[in-house]
Amino acid sequence: MFQQILNPTGNLGATVALALVPLVVLLLLLAVFRVTAWLSVIIASVVTFIIAVVVWQAPVGSALHAYAYGAATGVWSVDWITFWGVVIFNTLVVTGSFEKLQGWLIQQATADVRVQTLLLAWAFGALLEGLVGFGYPWALVAPILITLGIRDLDAIRVAAIANNAPVSFGALGVPIIALSTVTGLPLLALSASIGKIVALLALLPPWVLIYLVTGRRGLRDGWPLAIVGSLAYIAGQYPTSQYLGPYLPDIIGSIVCFAALLGLLKVWRPRTVLGFGGTPVEENAAYSEASRAPALSGGELARTFAPFIILLLVVVLWTGPWSPLPGVSLFSVEVQARSAITHEAVSSAFNFAPFVGGTAILVSWIIMLAVLRPSAADLRQVFSRTFSQMWGALLVGIFIFGLAYVFIYSGMAPSLAYGFSRIGPAFIVLAPILGWIGVALSGSNTSTNTMFGAVQATAGKLLGFPVLLAPSLGSVGAEVGKPVAPQTASVGVSTSRFVRNEGEVIRHNMGWTLILLGYLIVVGLFYYFVLPGVMRL
Repeated sequence: MFQQILNPTGNLGATVALALVPLVVLLLLLAVFRVTAWLSVIIASVVTFIIAVVVWQAPVGSALHAYAYGAATGVWSVDWITFWGVVIFNTLVVTGSFEKLQGWLIQQATADVRVQTLLLAWAFGALLEGLVGFGYPWALVAPILITLGIRDLDAIRVAAIANNAPVSFGALGVPIIALSTVTGLPLLALSASIGKIVALLALLPPWVLIYLVTGRRGLRDGWPLAIVGSLAYIAGQYPTSQYLGPYLPDIIGSIVCFAALLGLLKVWRPRTVLGFGGTPVEENAAYSEASRAPALSGGELARTFAPFIILLLVVVLWTGPWSPLPGVSLFSVEVQARSAITHEAVSSAFNFAPFVGGTAILVSWIIMLAVLRPSAADLRQVFSRTFSQMWGALLVGIFIFGLAYVFIYSGMAPSLAYGFSRIGPAFIVLAPILGWIGVALSGSNTSTNTMFGAVQATAGKLLGFPVLLAPSLGSVGAEVGKPVAPQTASVGVSTSRFVRNEGEVIRHNMGWTLILLGYLIVVGLFYYFVLPGVMRL
């Protein structure tokens, strides 16, 4: 069995610097040289493999096995979910169901820009993040907000800030599935710990959103919207993350939020109708124009929401703790090494479990077809769109996991964690910042969790932190960095005039992102000092 080397250079600073080289190469290629993500990950994989073999002295054959098992895990644990999630989204778009949902939401919003923002950016954005992720909430929500009178650059910022809290549970939980895979921590336990952090994080964004569109004046009589918007999302997200896993918290949270906000509007509305900038308006012309579409009949409304109900029921029944399906395994392969820190065996493995979450989502889509009834031409368009949108992201899922498995197997991750642990308890502040940096430069919460997850978990263990705290803070830190992530921004501005001008958008988002990062650090300190027990297994 290969014995990992903790400090191969004999100088801890030099060892940490070398262990950081793959990360630096990857982030430089993405953020500075703007190389496409899939090619960046391939290049970084080659660099990682060379350093693992030459410096950490990992056996070539075993390292190749680790890479292959990681790549297979990326396909089956991440790409299989992501692909079918996007297929569902594109099926809704092609069949017109998504357009009907948009129109219905606009009709419910009233002319007040605060109501429009919370219903469309906060609640609807969380639904899109839960289904698809990858910047699509920006791309689809921002144009709607612009048509309703919000200035384009501010509309993109509102869509981006609203997208903060849902990201860890985005794309049907893919980031948390990745984190569980590379850390070996139980999926449901990570979902629960991250859900606890997100529940506190989600208290703030609705207040920020109202301030961004109407200033302090909008908060004076619009504060009930912020309270209901935040607490309603949490009421759906929190129990789902604790008891059902990472697949549905965003979707259920968004549905509960919709219902609560619409219920509030039946009994209470702000005294003054405000437009963008906090200016009182009798009637918002843009809203009036957008809301003139014919109202949906009861049958049409039921058909519009049926795909989401199907997805909820199938995924809950299929993946919940009562279901034996996720535990079915056809075969498992692994390569082992002896840890440089614990001196116990650690394995890089691929487990082929045919009934994972992605298969549940595939079954959901098949059932949806009976409701949506797309034609053969529609289905060809759905798959053409999906492959066009996703081929690069699917390749990233393969190569980033191969890279991460070699990074962990060779001992580079334990060496980096050991170096970070020398910072001492102050690492509790660094954990979310590392997540923020990782996603701000790489653009992907999934990639950040894959690269930094094992490092966070090991460093936290060395420092005696509750085992779930550091990796969970890192994952939520990656949420907060999304508004300044070049890759996410490039997707998010694809429907605006800021195409290929992501820099202006990132600068516009930066200040509020740092405020949310500071708030997250406070949340992390709260769990570290006040409630450490809830972050233990």
